Amino acid sequence: MKRTLEKLAEERRSKEDDLARSAAEAEAKDAEDSLVRRSAHMKKALARLEELAGSLKILLSQKKPLFGLKRPSAPAEFVSLAAAALTLLDDQARETRAQTAAVLELIRKLPPLMDAKDRERTALGNNHLNMIFKSMEWRVDKLAVEYKDVQILMKKFFLIREKLDSLILALKKGKKPSPTDVRAALGPLEDWRYAGFENRFRGSEEDIRKQQIGYLDAFRKGGKVLDLGCGRGEFLDLLRENGIEGEGVDLNEQMIDICLDKGLNCRKGDILDRLAKAPDGSLDGIFSSQVIEHLPPAYLKRLIETAYAKLALGGTIVLETVNPASVFALVQIYFLDLSHQKPVHPRALQFMLESVGFSDVEVRTSAPLDAERLRELPGADERTSVMNENLDRLNDLLFAPVNYAVLGKKR
Repeated sequence: MKRTLEKLAEERRSKEDDLARSAAEAEAKDAEDSLVRRSAHMKKALARLEELAGSLKILLSQKKPLFGLKRPSAPAEFVSLAAAALTLLDDQARETRAQTAAVLELIRKLPPLMDAKDRERTALGNNHLNMIFKSMEWRVDKLAVEYKDVQILMKKFFLIREKLDSLILALKKGKKPSPTDVRAALGPLEDWRYAGFENRFRGSEEDIRKQQIGYLDAFRKGGKVLDLGCGRGEFLDLLRENGIEGEGVDLNEQMIDICLDKGLNCRKGDILDRLAKAPDGSLDGIFSSQVIEHLPPAYLKRLIETAYAKLALGGTIVLETVNPASVFALVQIYFLDLSHQKPVHPRALQFMLESVGFSDVEVRTSAPLDAERLRELPGADERTSVMNENLDRLNDLLFAPVNYAVLGKKR
């Protein structure tokens, strides 16, 4: 919108300058000295014509010229005087036509100028309205997220109160509470804090569903999929809607409560422990979104090895994470979350899957940044082509898609 407003303002200024130049030209043509000169010429022409008319009248009425009247020496003199007078009249007519044309040109340029001003005012008004609506939309979304946070926080307060009551009762009985009991009382607050961070910065549940729906084709209907780090349960919800059995596991108790409120099958626990407890070859699919960047490299290596053992033949693993090959994603998203351990490059993750035996390993990107990319320059000359090639390379580095996922099959 900023570029549009600048363009409209430039068009309006250009038309104003054009109109000002035309007005200056018209004013120059109608300068005071020009008017005085034309007026003197006209008076002179009229005087000569009156003189000629008087002479002709006398000559026609009398046979002999009157005393003191200068008689033209020949008819050619009358023609010459008349021609001079007509020339002065023609000059006046031409100057009048030129002045009229200049005024008409000014009138012709007024509508485009008014149109340019109207379009600029309309764009400014629309921009102002858009800013108001976006601000209102942001505030409404923020209030909706905070309302959800407050609802869940109230549940956590009741849970914490029960645990605190039990600690107080133990103290009254002379029992010293263990560090585990104290951590259990504070744990729900920590879980709620990270859930609030997710709600604010990762995006709404509907946005996450739209991003993750593209992974459904990796899993067959009727199969069983384990979602490692299920979060708020967006993918579990998609699996259920598409006839695929899903089970989720997450360390964050707040996230588990959100999933349970939706009627989803999930439990609290460590994702590697839960995966290790599954019988070998019992899973048709393993899914994990925005989790592996939280894991130390050794833990991630064991997770991938264990996943291969637990998948049935033909089973699929999908691991999605922030794309560190995108500078925008790395700076604006990855470093925003202080719980991230290490970014994982797509080629490194692809190699890790291939090294344990996964086949048909592919990398998929999602959440493109089309609106952020630098625009190409117009033109087809060699210099412009080179500039556009450089812009393409810069766009690929700065604004590659935000997320990527590596998919692998067990054959």
